[in-house]
Amino acid sequence: MKESSRFKPLNKLTFTDDYMFGEVLKDPELCAGVIERLLKIKVDHIEYPELQKTIKPTYESHGVRFDVYIKDSDKVYDIEMQNNTYDEILLRSRYYQSMIDVDNLLKGHIYKDLPESFIIFICKNDPLGKKLPCYTFKSTCLETEITNKTDKTVKVFYNASAWDKTENEELKSFFKFICNNKAESSFTKSLLQKVRETIKNEEFIARYMAVNLHDYDIMEAGRKEGLTEGAREAKIQTAKNMLVEKIPIETIVKCTGLSIEEVKNLG
Repeated sequence: MKESSRFKPLNKLTFTDDYMFGEVLKDPELCAGVIERLLKIKVDHIEYPELQKTIKPTYESHGVRFDVYIKDSDKVYDIEMQNNTYDEILLRSRYYQSMIDVDNLLKGHIYKDLPESFIIFICKNDPLGKKLPCYTFKSTCLETEITNKTDKTVKVFYNASAWDKTENEELKSFFKFICNNKAESSFTKSLLQKVRETIKNEEFIARYMAVNLHDYDIMEAGRKEGLTEGAREAKIQTAKNMLVEKIPIETIVKCTGLSIEEVKNLG
């Protein structure tokens, strides 16, 4: 396999690429800037940015890896960059929310102390097909309006491709940057500059190469396992065909390499 097909070359990385996205948003000022433009709020400070945070409450459970998981003084934000469209994106957000809550509870919080949380998906394409620039989900009561009670969870899905329908100029510029990697505002120019600096950072280069080589090794192991399983399936099908033709079991064993017991079980 060619080197270029294993992972994206460093000089081709953009802000929206998985590893770069997390690396840029490790900068608290840039991270706060993204949140402020998306949610139209003022972030007092970023307590801690965590790149590719993995939450896995128990050894047996399925963990979830967040692109960027951060906190300010009383809120939790999970920011995800989505370059592809997934049919199950709503269910993914549900799982992410549950993992954030479990993570907080395992740290000793009680229910009433759970922070307000925001699951934010920044999507290059329309995630829900209604051509809106933003889709916001909050829990509501169907029977009556309740304004003084909330579960303090918000899920927001942004459709950057609908930048032309966005009235806020700062957000429009950010969405256009997501879609075409062209910086027009001072903020997106700061993001682009950070990307260019990161590409030249030796520590980042080493980590990026290590992560991608690790992923490549896993992929190759899976591919080889798949080839092995495929070869076995082919042997089994050949044996079945030979049994139909009433070819002796001993001959089938010699031709396929299957054991006598395996061939007999196919009959």
